[in-house]
Amino acid sequence: MRLPAPAKTMPVRSEQIILFRISGALFAVSSASVQEVRSVDTLAGSAREIPPSEIRKVRHMVQRGEHNLYVVNGALHFNLPASPAALVFVLRRTRTALLVDGIEKMTTMTRLQALPQAFCNEERGWYRGQIVIPVVKPEGFLTPDELFALDSVVDPALTPTGDDADTTSLSGNSRPGAGIPDCPSAFSNDATLDSAGPVQ
Repeated sequence: MRLPAPAKTMPVRSEQIILFRISGALFAVSSASVQEVRSVDTLAGSAREIPPSEIRKVRHMVQRGEHNLYVVNGALHFNLPASPAALVFVLRRTRTALLVDGIEKMTTMTRLQALPQAFCNEERGWYRGQIVIPVVKPEGFLTPDELFALDSVVDPALTPTGDDADTTSLSGNSRPGAGIPDCPSAFSNDATLDSAGPVQ
């Protein structure tokens, strides 16, 4: 008697993520969404303070070619207590540089849960989902309305005119190995984080 062929299983899709902290709270972001990881010290020389605006979480900007890159205070964005930031994530395909306290490690996720209904306000735009901890959306830190408000208070001569904010480095003195995901996995401690629902 011929036995039936075993059913084919779909390969598990995985995604490398960075676990990081802001004000003691743990978050995750896809490593593919982070173009550079820089120390705050390397940003200080090129950052300039912007005039006060209704967007309190942004106090500084960096001119990056034809574009303005806005530095977002992660603690203010997430309504967390103030804490000193040590690193900056330059987020790919956005005009956002995110201040964070530090990196916990890099790991791998294979499943992503939908946000619970308790997330019912603006925070639904901040996250893709969760894997016990929230997985942030890079484009969720500054909405189009917030970018417009920030651009309106910045010198018009410095207002971005191009379409692609992902073509130049933040400055010419990026520290070696700062790119993600090309840098050596100094934080690597791969593990599979299981939850309910495939990676999206």
